[in-house]
Amino acid sequence: MLLPTLVTCLAGCAFLLSPVSEGCGPGRGYGKRRSPRKLAPLAYKQFSPNVAEKTLGASGRYEGKITRNSERFKELTPNYNPDIIFKDEENTGADRMMTQRCKDKLNSLAIAVMNLWPGVRLRVTEGWDEDGHHSEESLHYEGRAVDITTSDRDRNKYAMLARLAVESGFDWVYYESKAHIHCSVKSDHSVAAKSGGCFPGEASVTLESGAQKSVSELRPGERVLASAGGDGSGELVYSEVLAFLDRDPVTWKLFYTLQTEAGARLSLTAAHLLFVTEGNCSEGAAPARGALRTVYASDARPGQCVLVAGQRNGEGRLSRVTRVSLRASRGAFAPLTRQGTLVVDGVVASCYAVVEQHSLAHWAFSPLRLIHSWTGSTGSHGDGIHWYSQLLHWLGRMLLDSGRLHPLGVAQEAR
Repeated sequence: MLLPTLVTCLAGCAFLLSPVSEGCGPGRGYGKRRSPRKLAPLAYKQFSPNVAEKTLGASGRYEGKITRNSERFKELTPNYNPDIIFKDEENTGADRMMTQRCKDKLNSLAIAVMNLWPGVRLRVTEGWDEDGHHSEESLHYEGRAVDITTSDRDRNKYAMLARLAVESGFDWVYYESKAHIHCSVKSDHSVAAKSGGCFPGEASVTLESGAQKSVSELRPGERVLASAGGDGSGELVYSEVLAFLDRDPVTWKLFYTLQTEAGARLSLTAAHLLFVTEGNCSEGAAPARGALRTVYASDARPGQCVLVAGQRNGEGRLSRVTRVSLRASRGAFAPLTRQGTLVVDGVVASCYAVVEQHSLAHWAFSPLRLIHSWTGSTGSHGDGIHWYSQLLHWLGRMLLDSGRLHPLGVAQEAR
């Protein structure tokens, strides 16, 4: 009886992840996809993201010039995509040389250009620079940057070309000149290029004894403070840790850090889910029914309110986010509780990531909770990504529209 029940649960999970389920609510039809969102062109001299190019929040630090005689030259690969025109004014093929990540993003952009402007191709005017034509520590020297135009050189298209580059996954895009768009990527081995849904190792949780413990020292079977509500607003209770959906004590990761008026300070990776409320909220008040929703940590903004644990564990109170910043930290941990929530550094957060809907993610993990109820184990307590998380990532990529998944979240399985 156990095997058929498990198969039924997994089938139900796959159904929940299917885009067909979007047609179940009120709307104009069954299974219709949402209209694609309108893309906004970049303004002249605008760059995205709005941070300096060689910071962790963008393409990362300069790692040194690559020459044809250096050991790192093997990091570069030629791009012979026939849908891309390479200016190659040096006639050496240098503009075709780039890192694999840059090549992947450029090829994606080439498709987007042809889709938007039939008959027009992507044109690369500058790629890898081996002759010293760029400023000191330019990412062109590492094959991590390209300057691009369209093949028809229509400058009226360049603002939208920049937006397409952002959508294609370049880590930093700059409408640098009326004559071209500058794009760059993180290094292929940069840990900042892969950021799943986790908390840093030094983040703390509250045990049933009332003691604080870092998530790096937390173990399955321990009970930690969590929220009983599906939107984070329920009574605060102690919930058993079933497993770690990801556990990596070594890797450096990039974390979004939220500070609140109550003094709470929570750090979590870009794709992790967080409960917030929009609009006016009274500091220290209880959230109104249905007021909380989930957003990715990368979408959290000052002015939104999060739920913080009160002086007594049975209470949760709103506190306004005053600042959101980026920082790097060692270790990444994603504990899963039976409730699907937990209080980390005093803030109520979801255990889930990658898909921007806590309730959907919680239902998707129902079979794993069922396995734990039957066997007392989830089959994996070591380091790395949990096997069930990998299964759901695979299902999500197969069944969901890519717009439903956080672009940095799905990269985590490549480690």
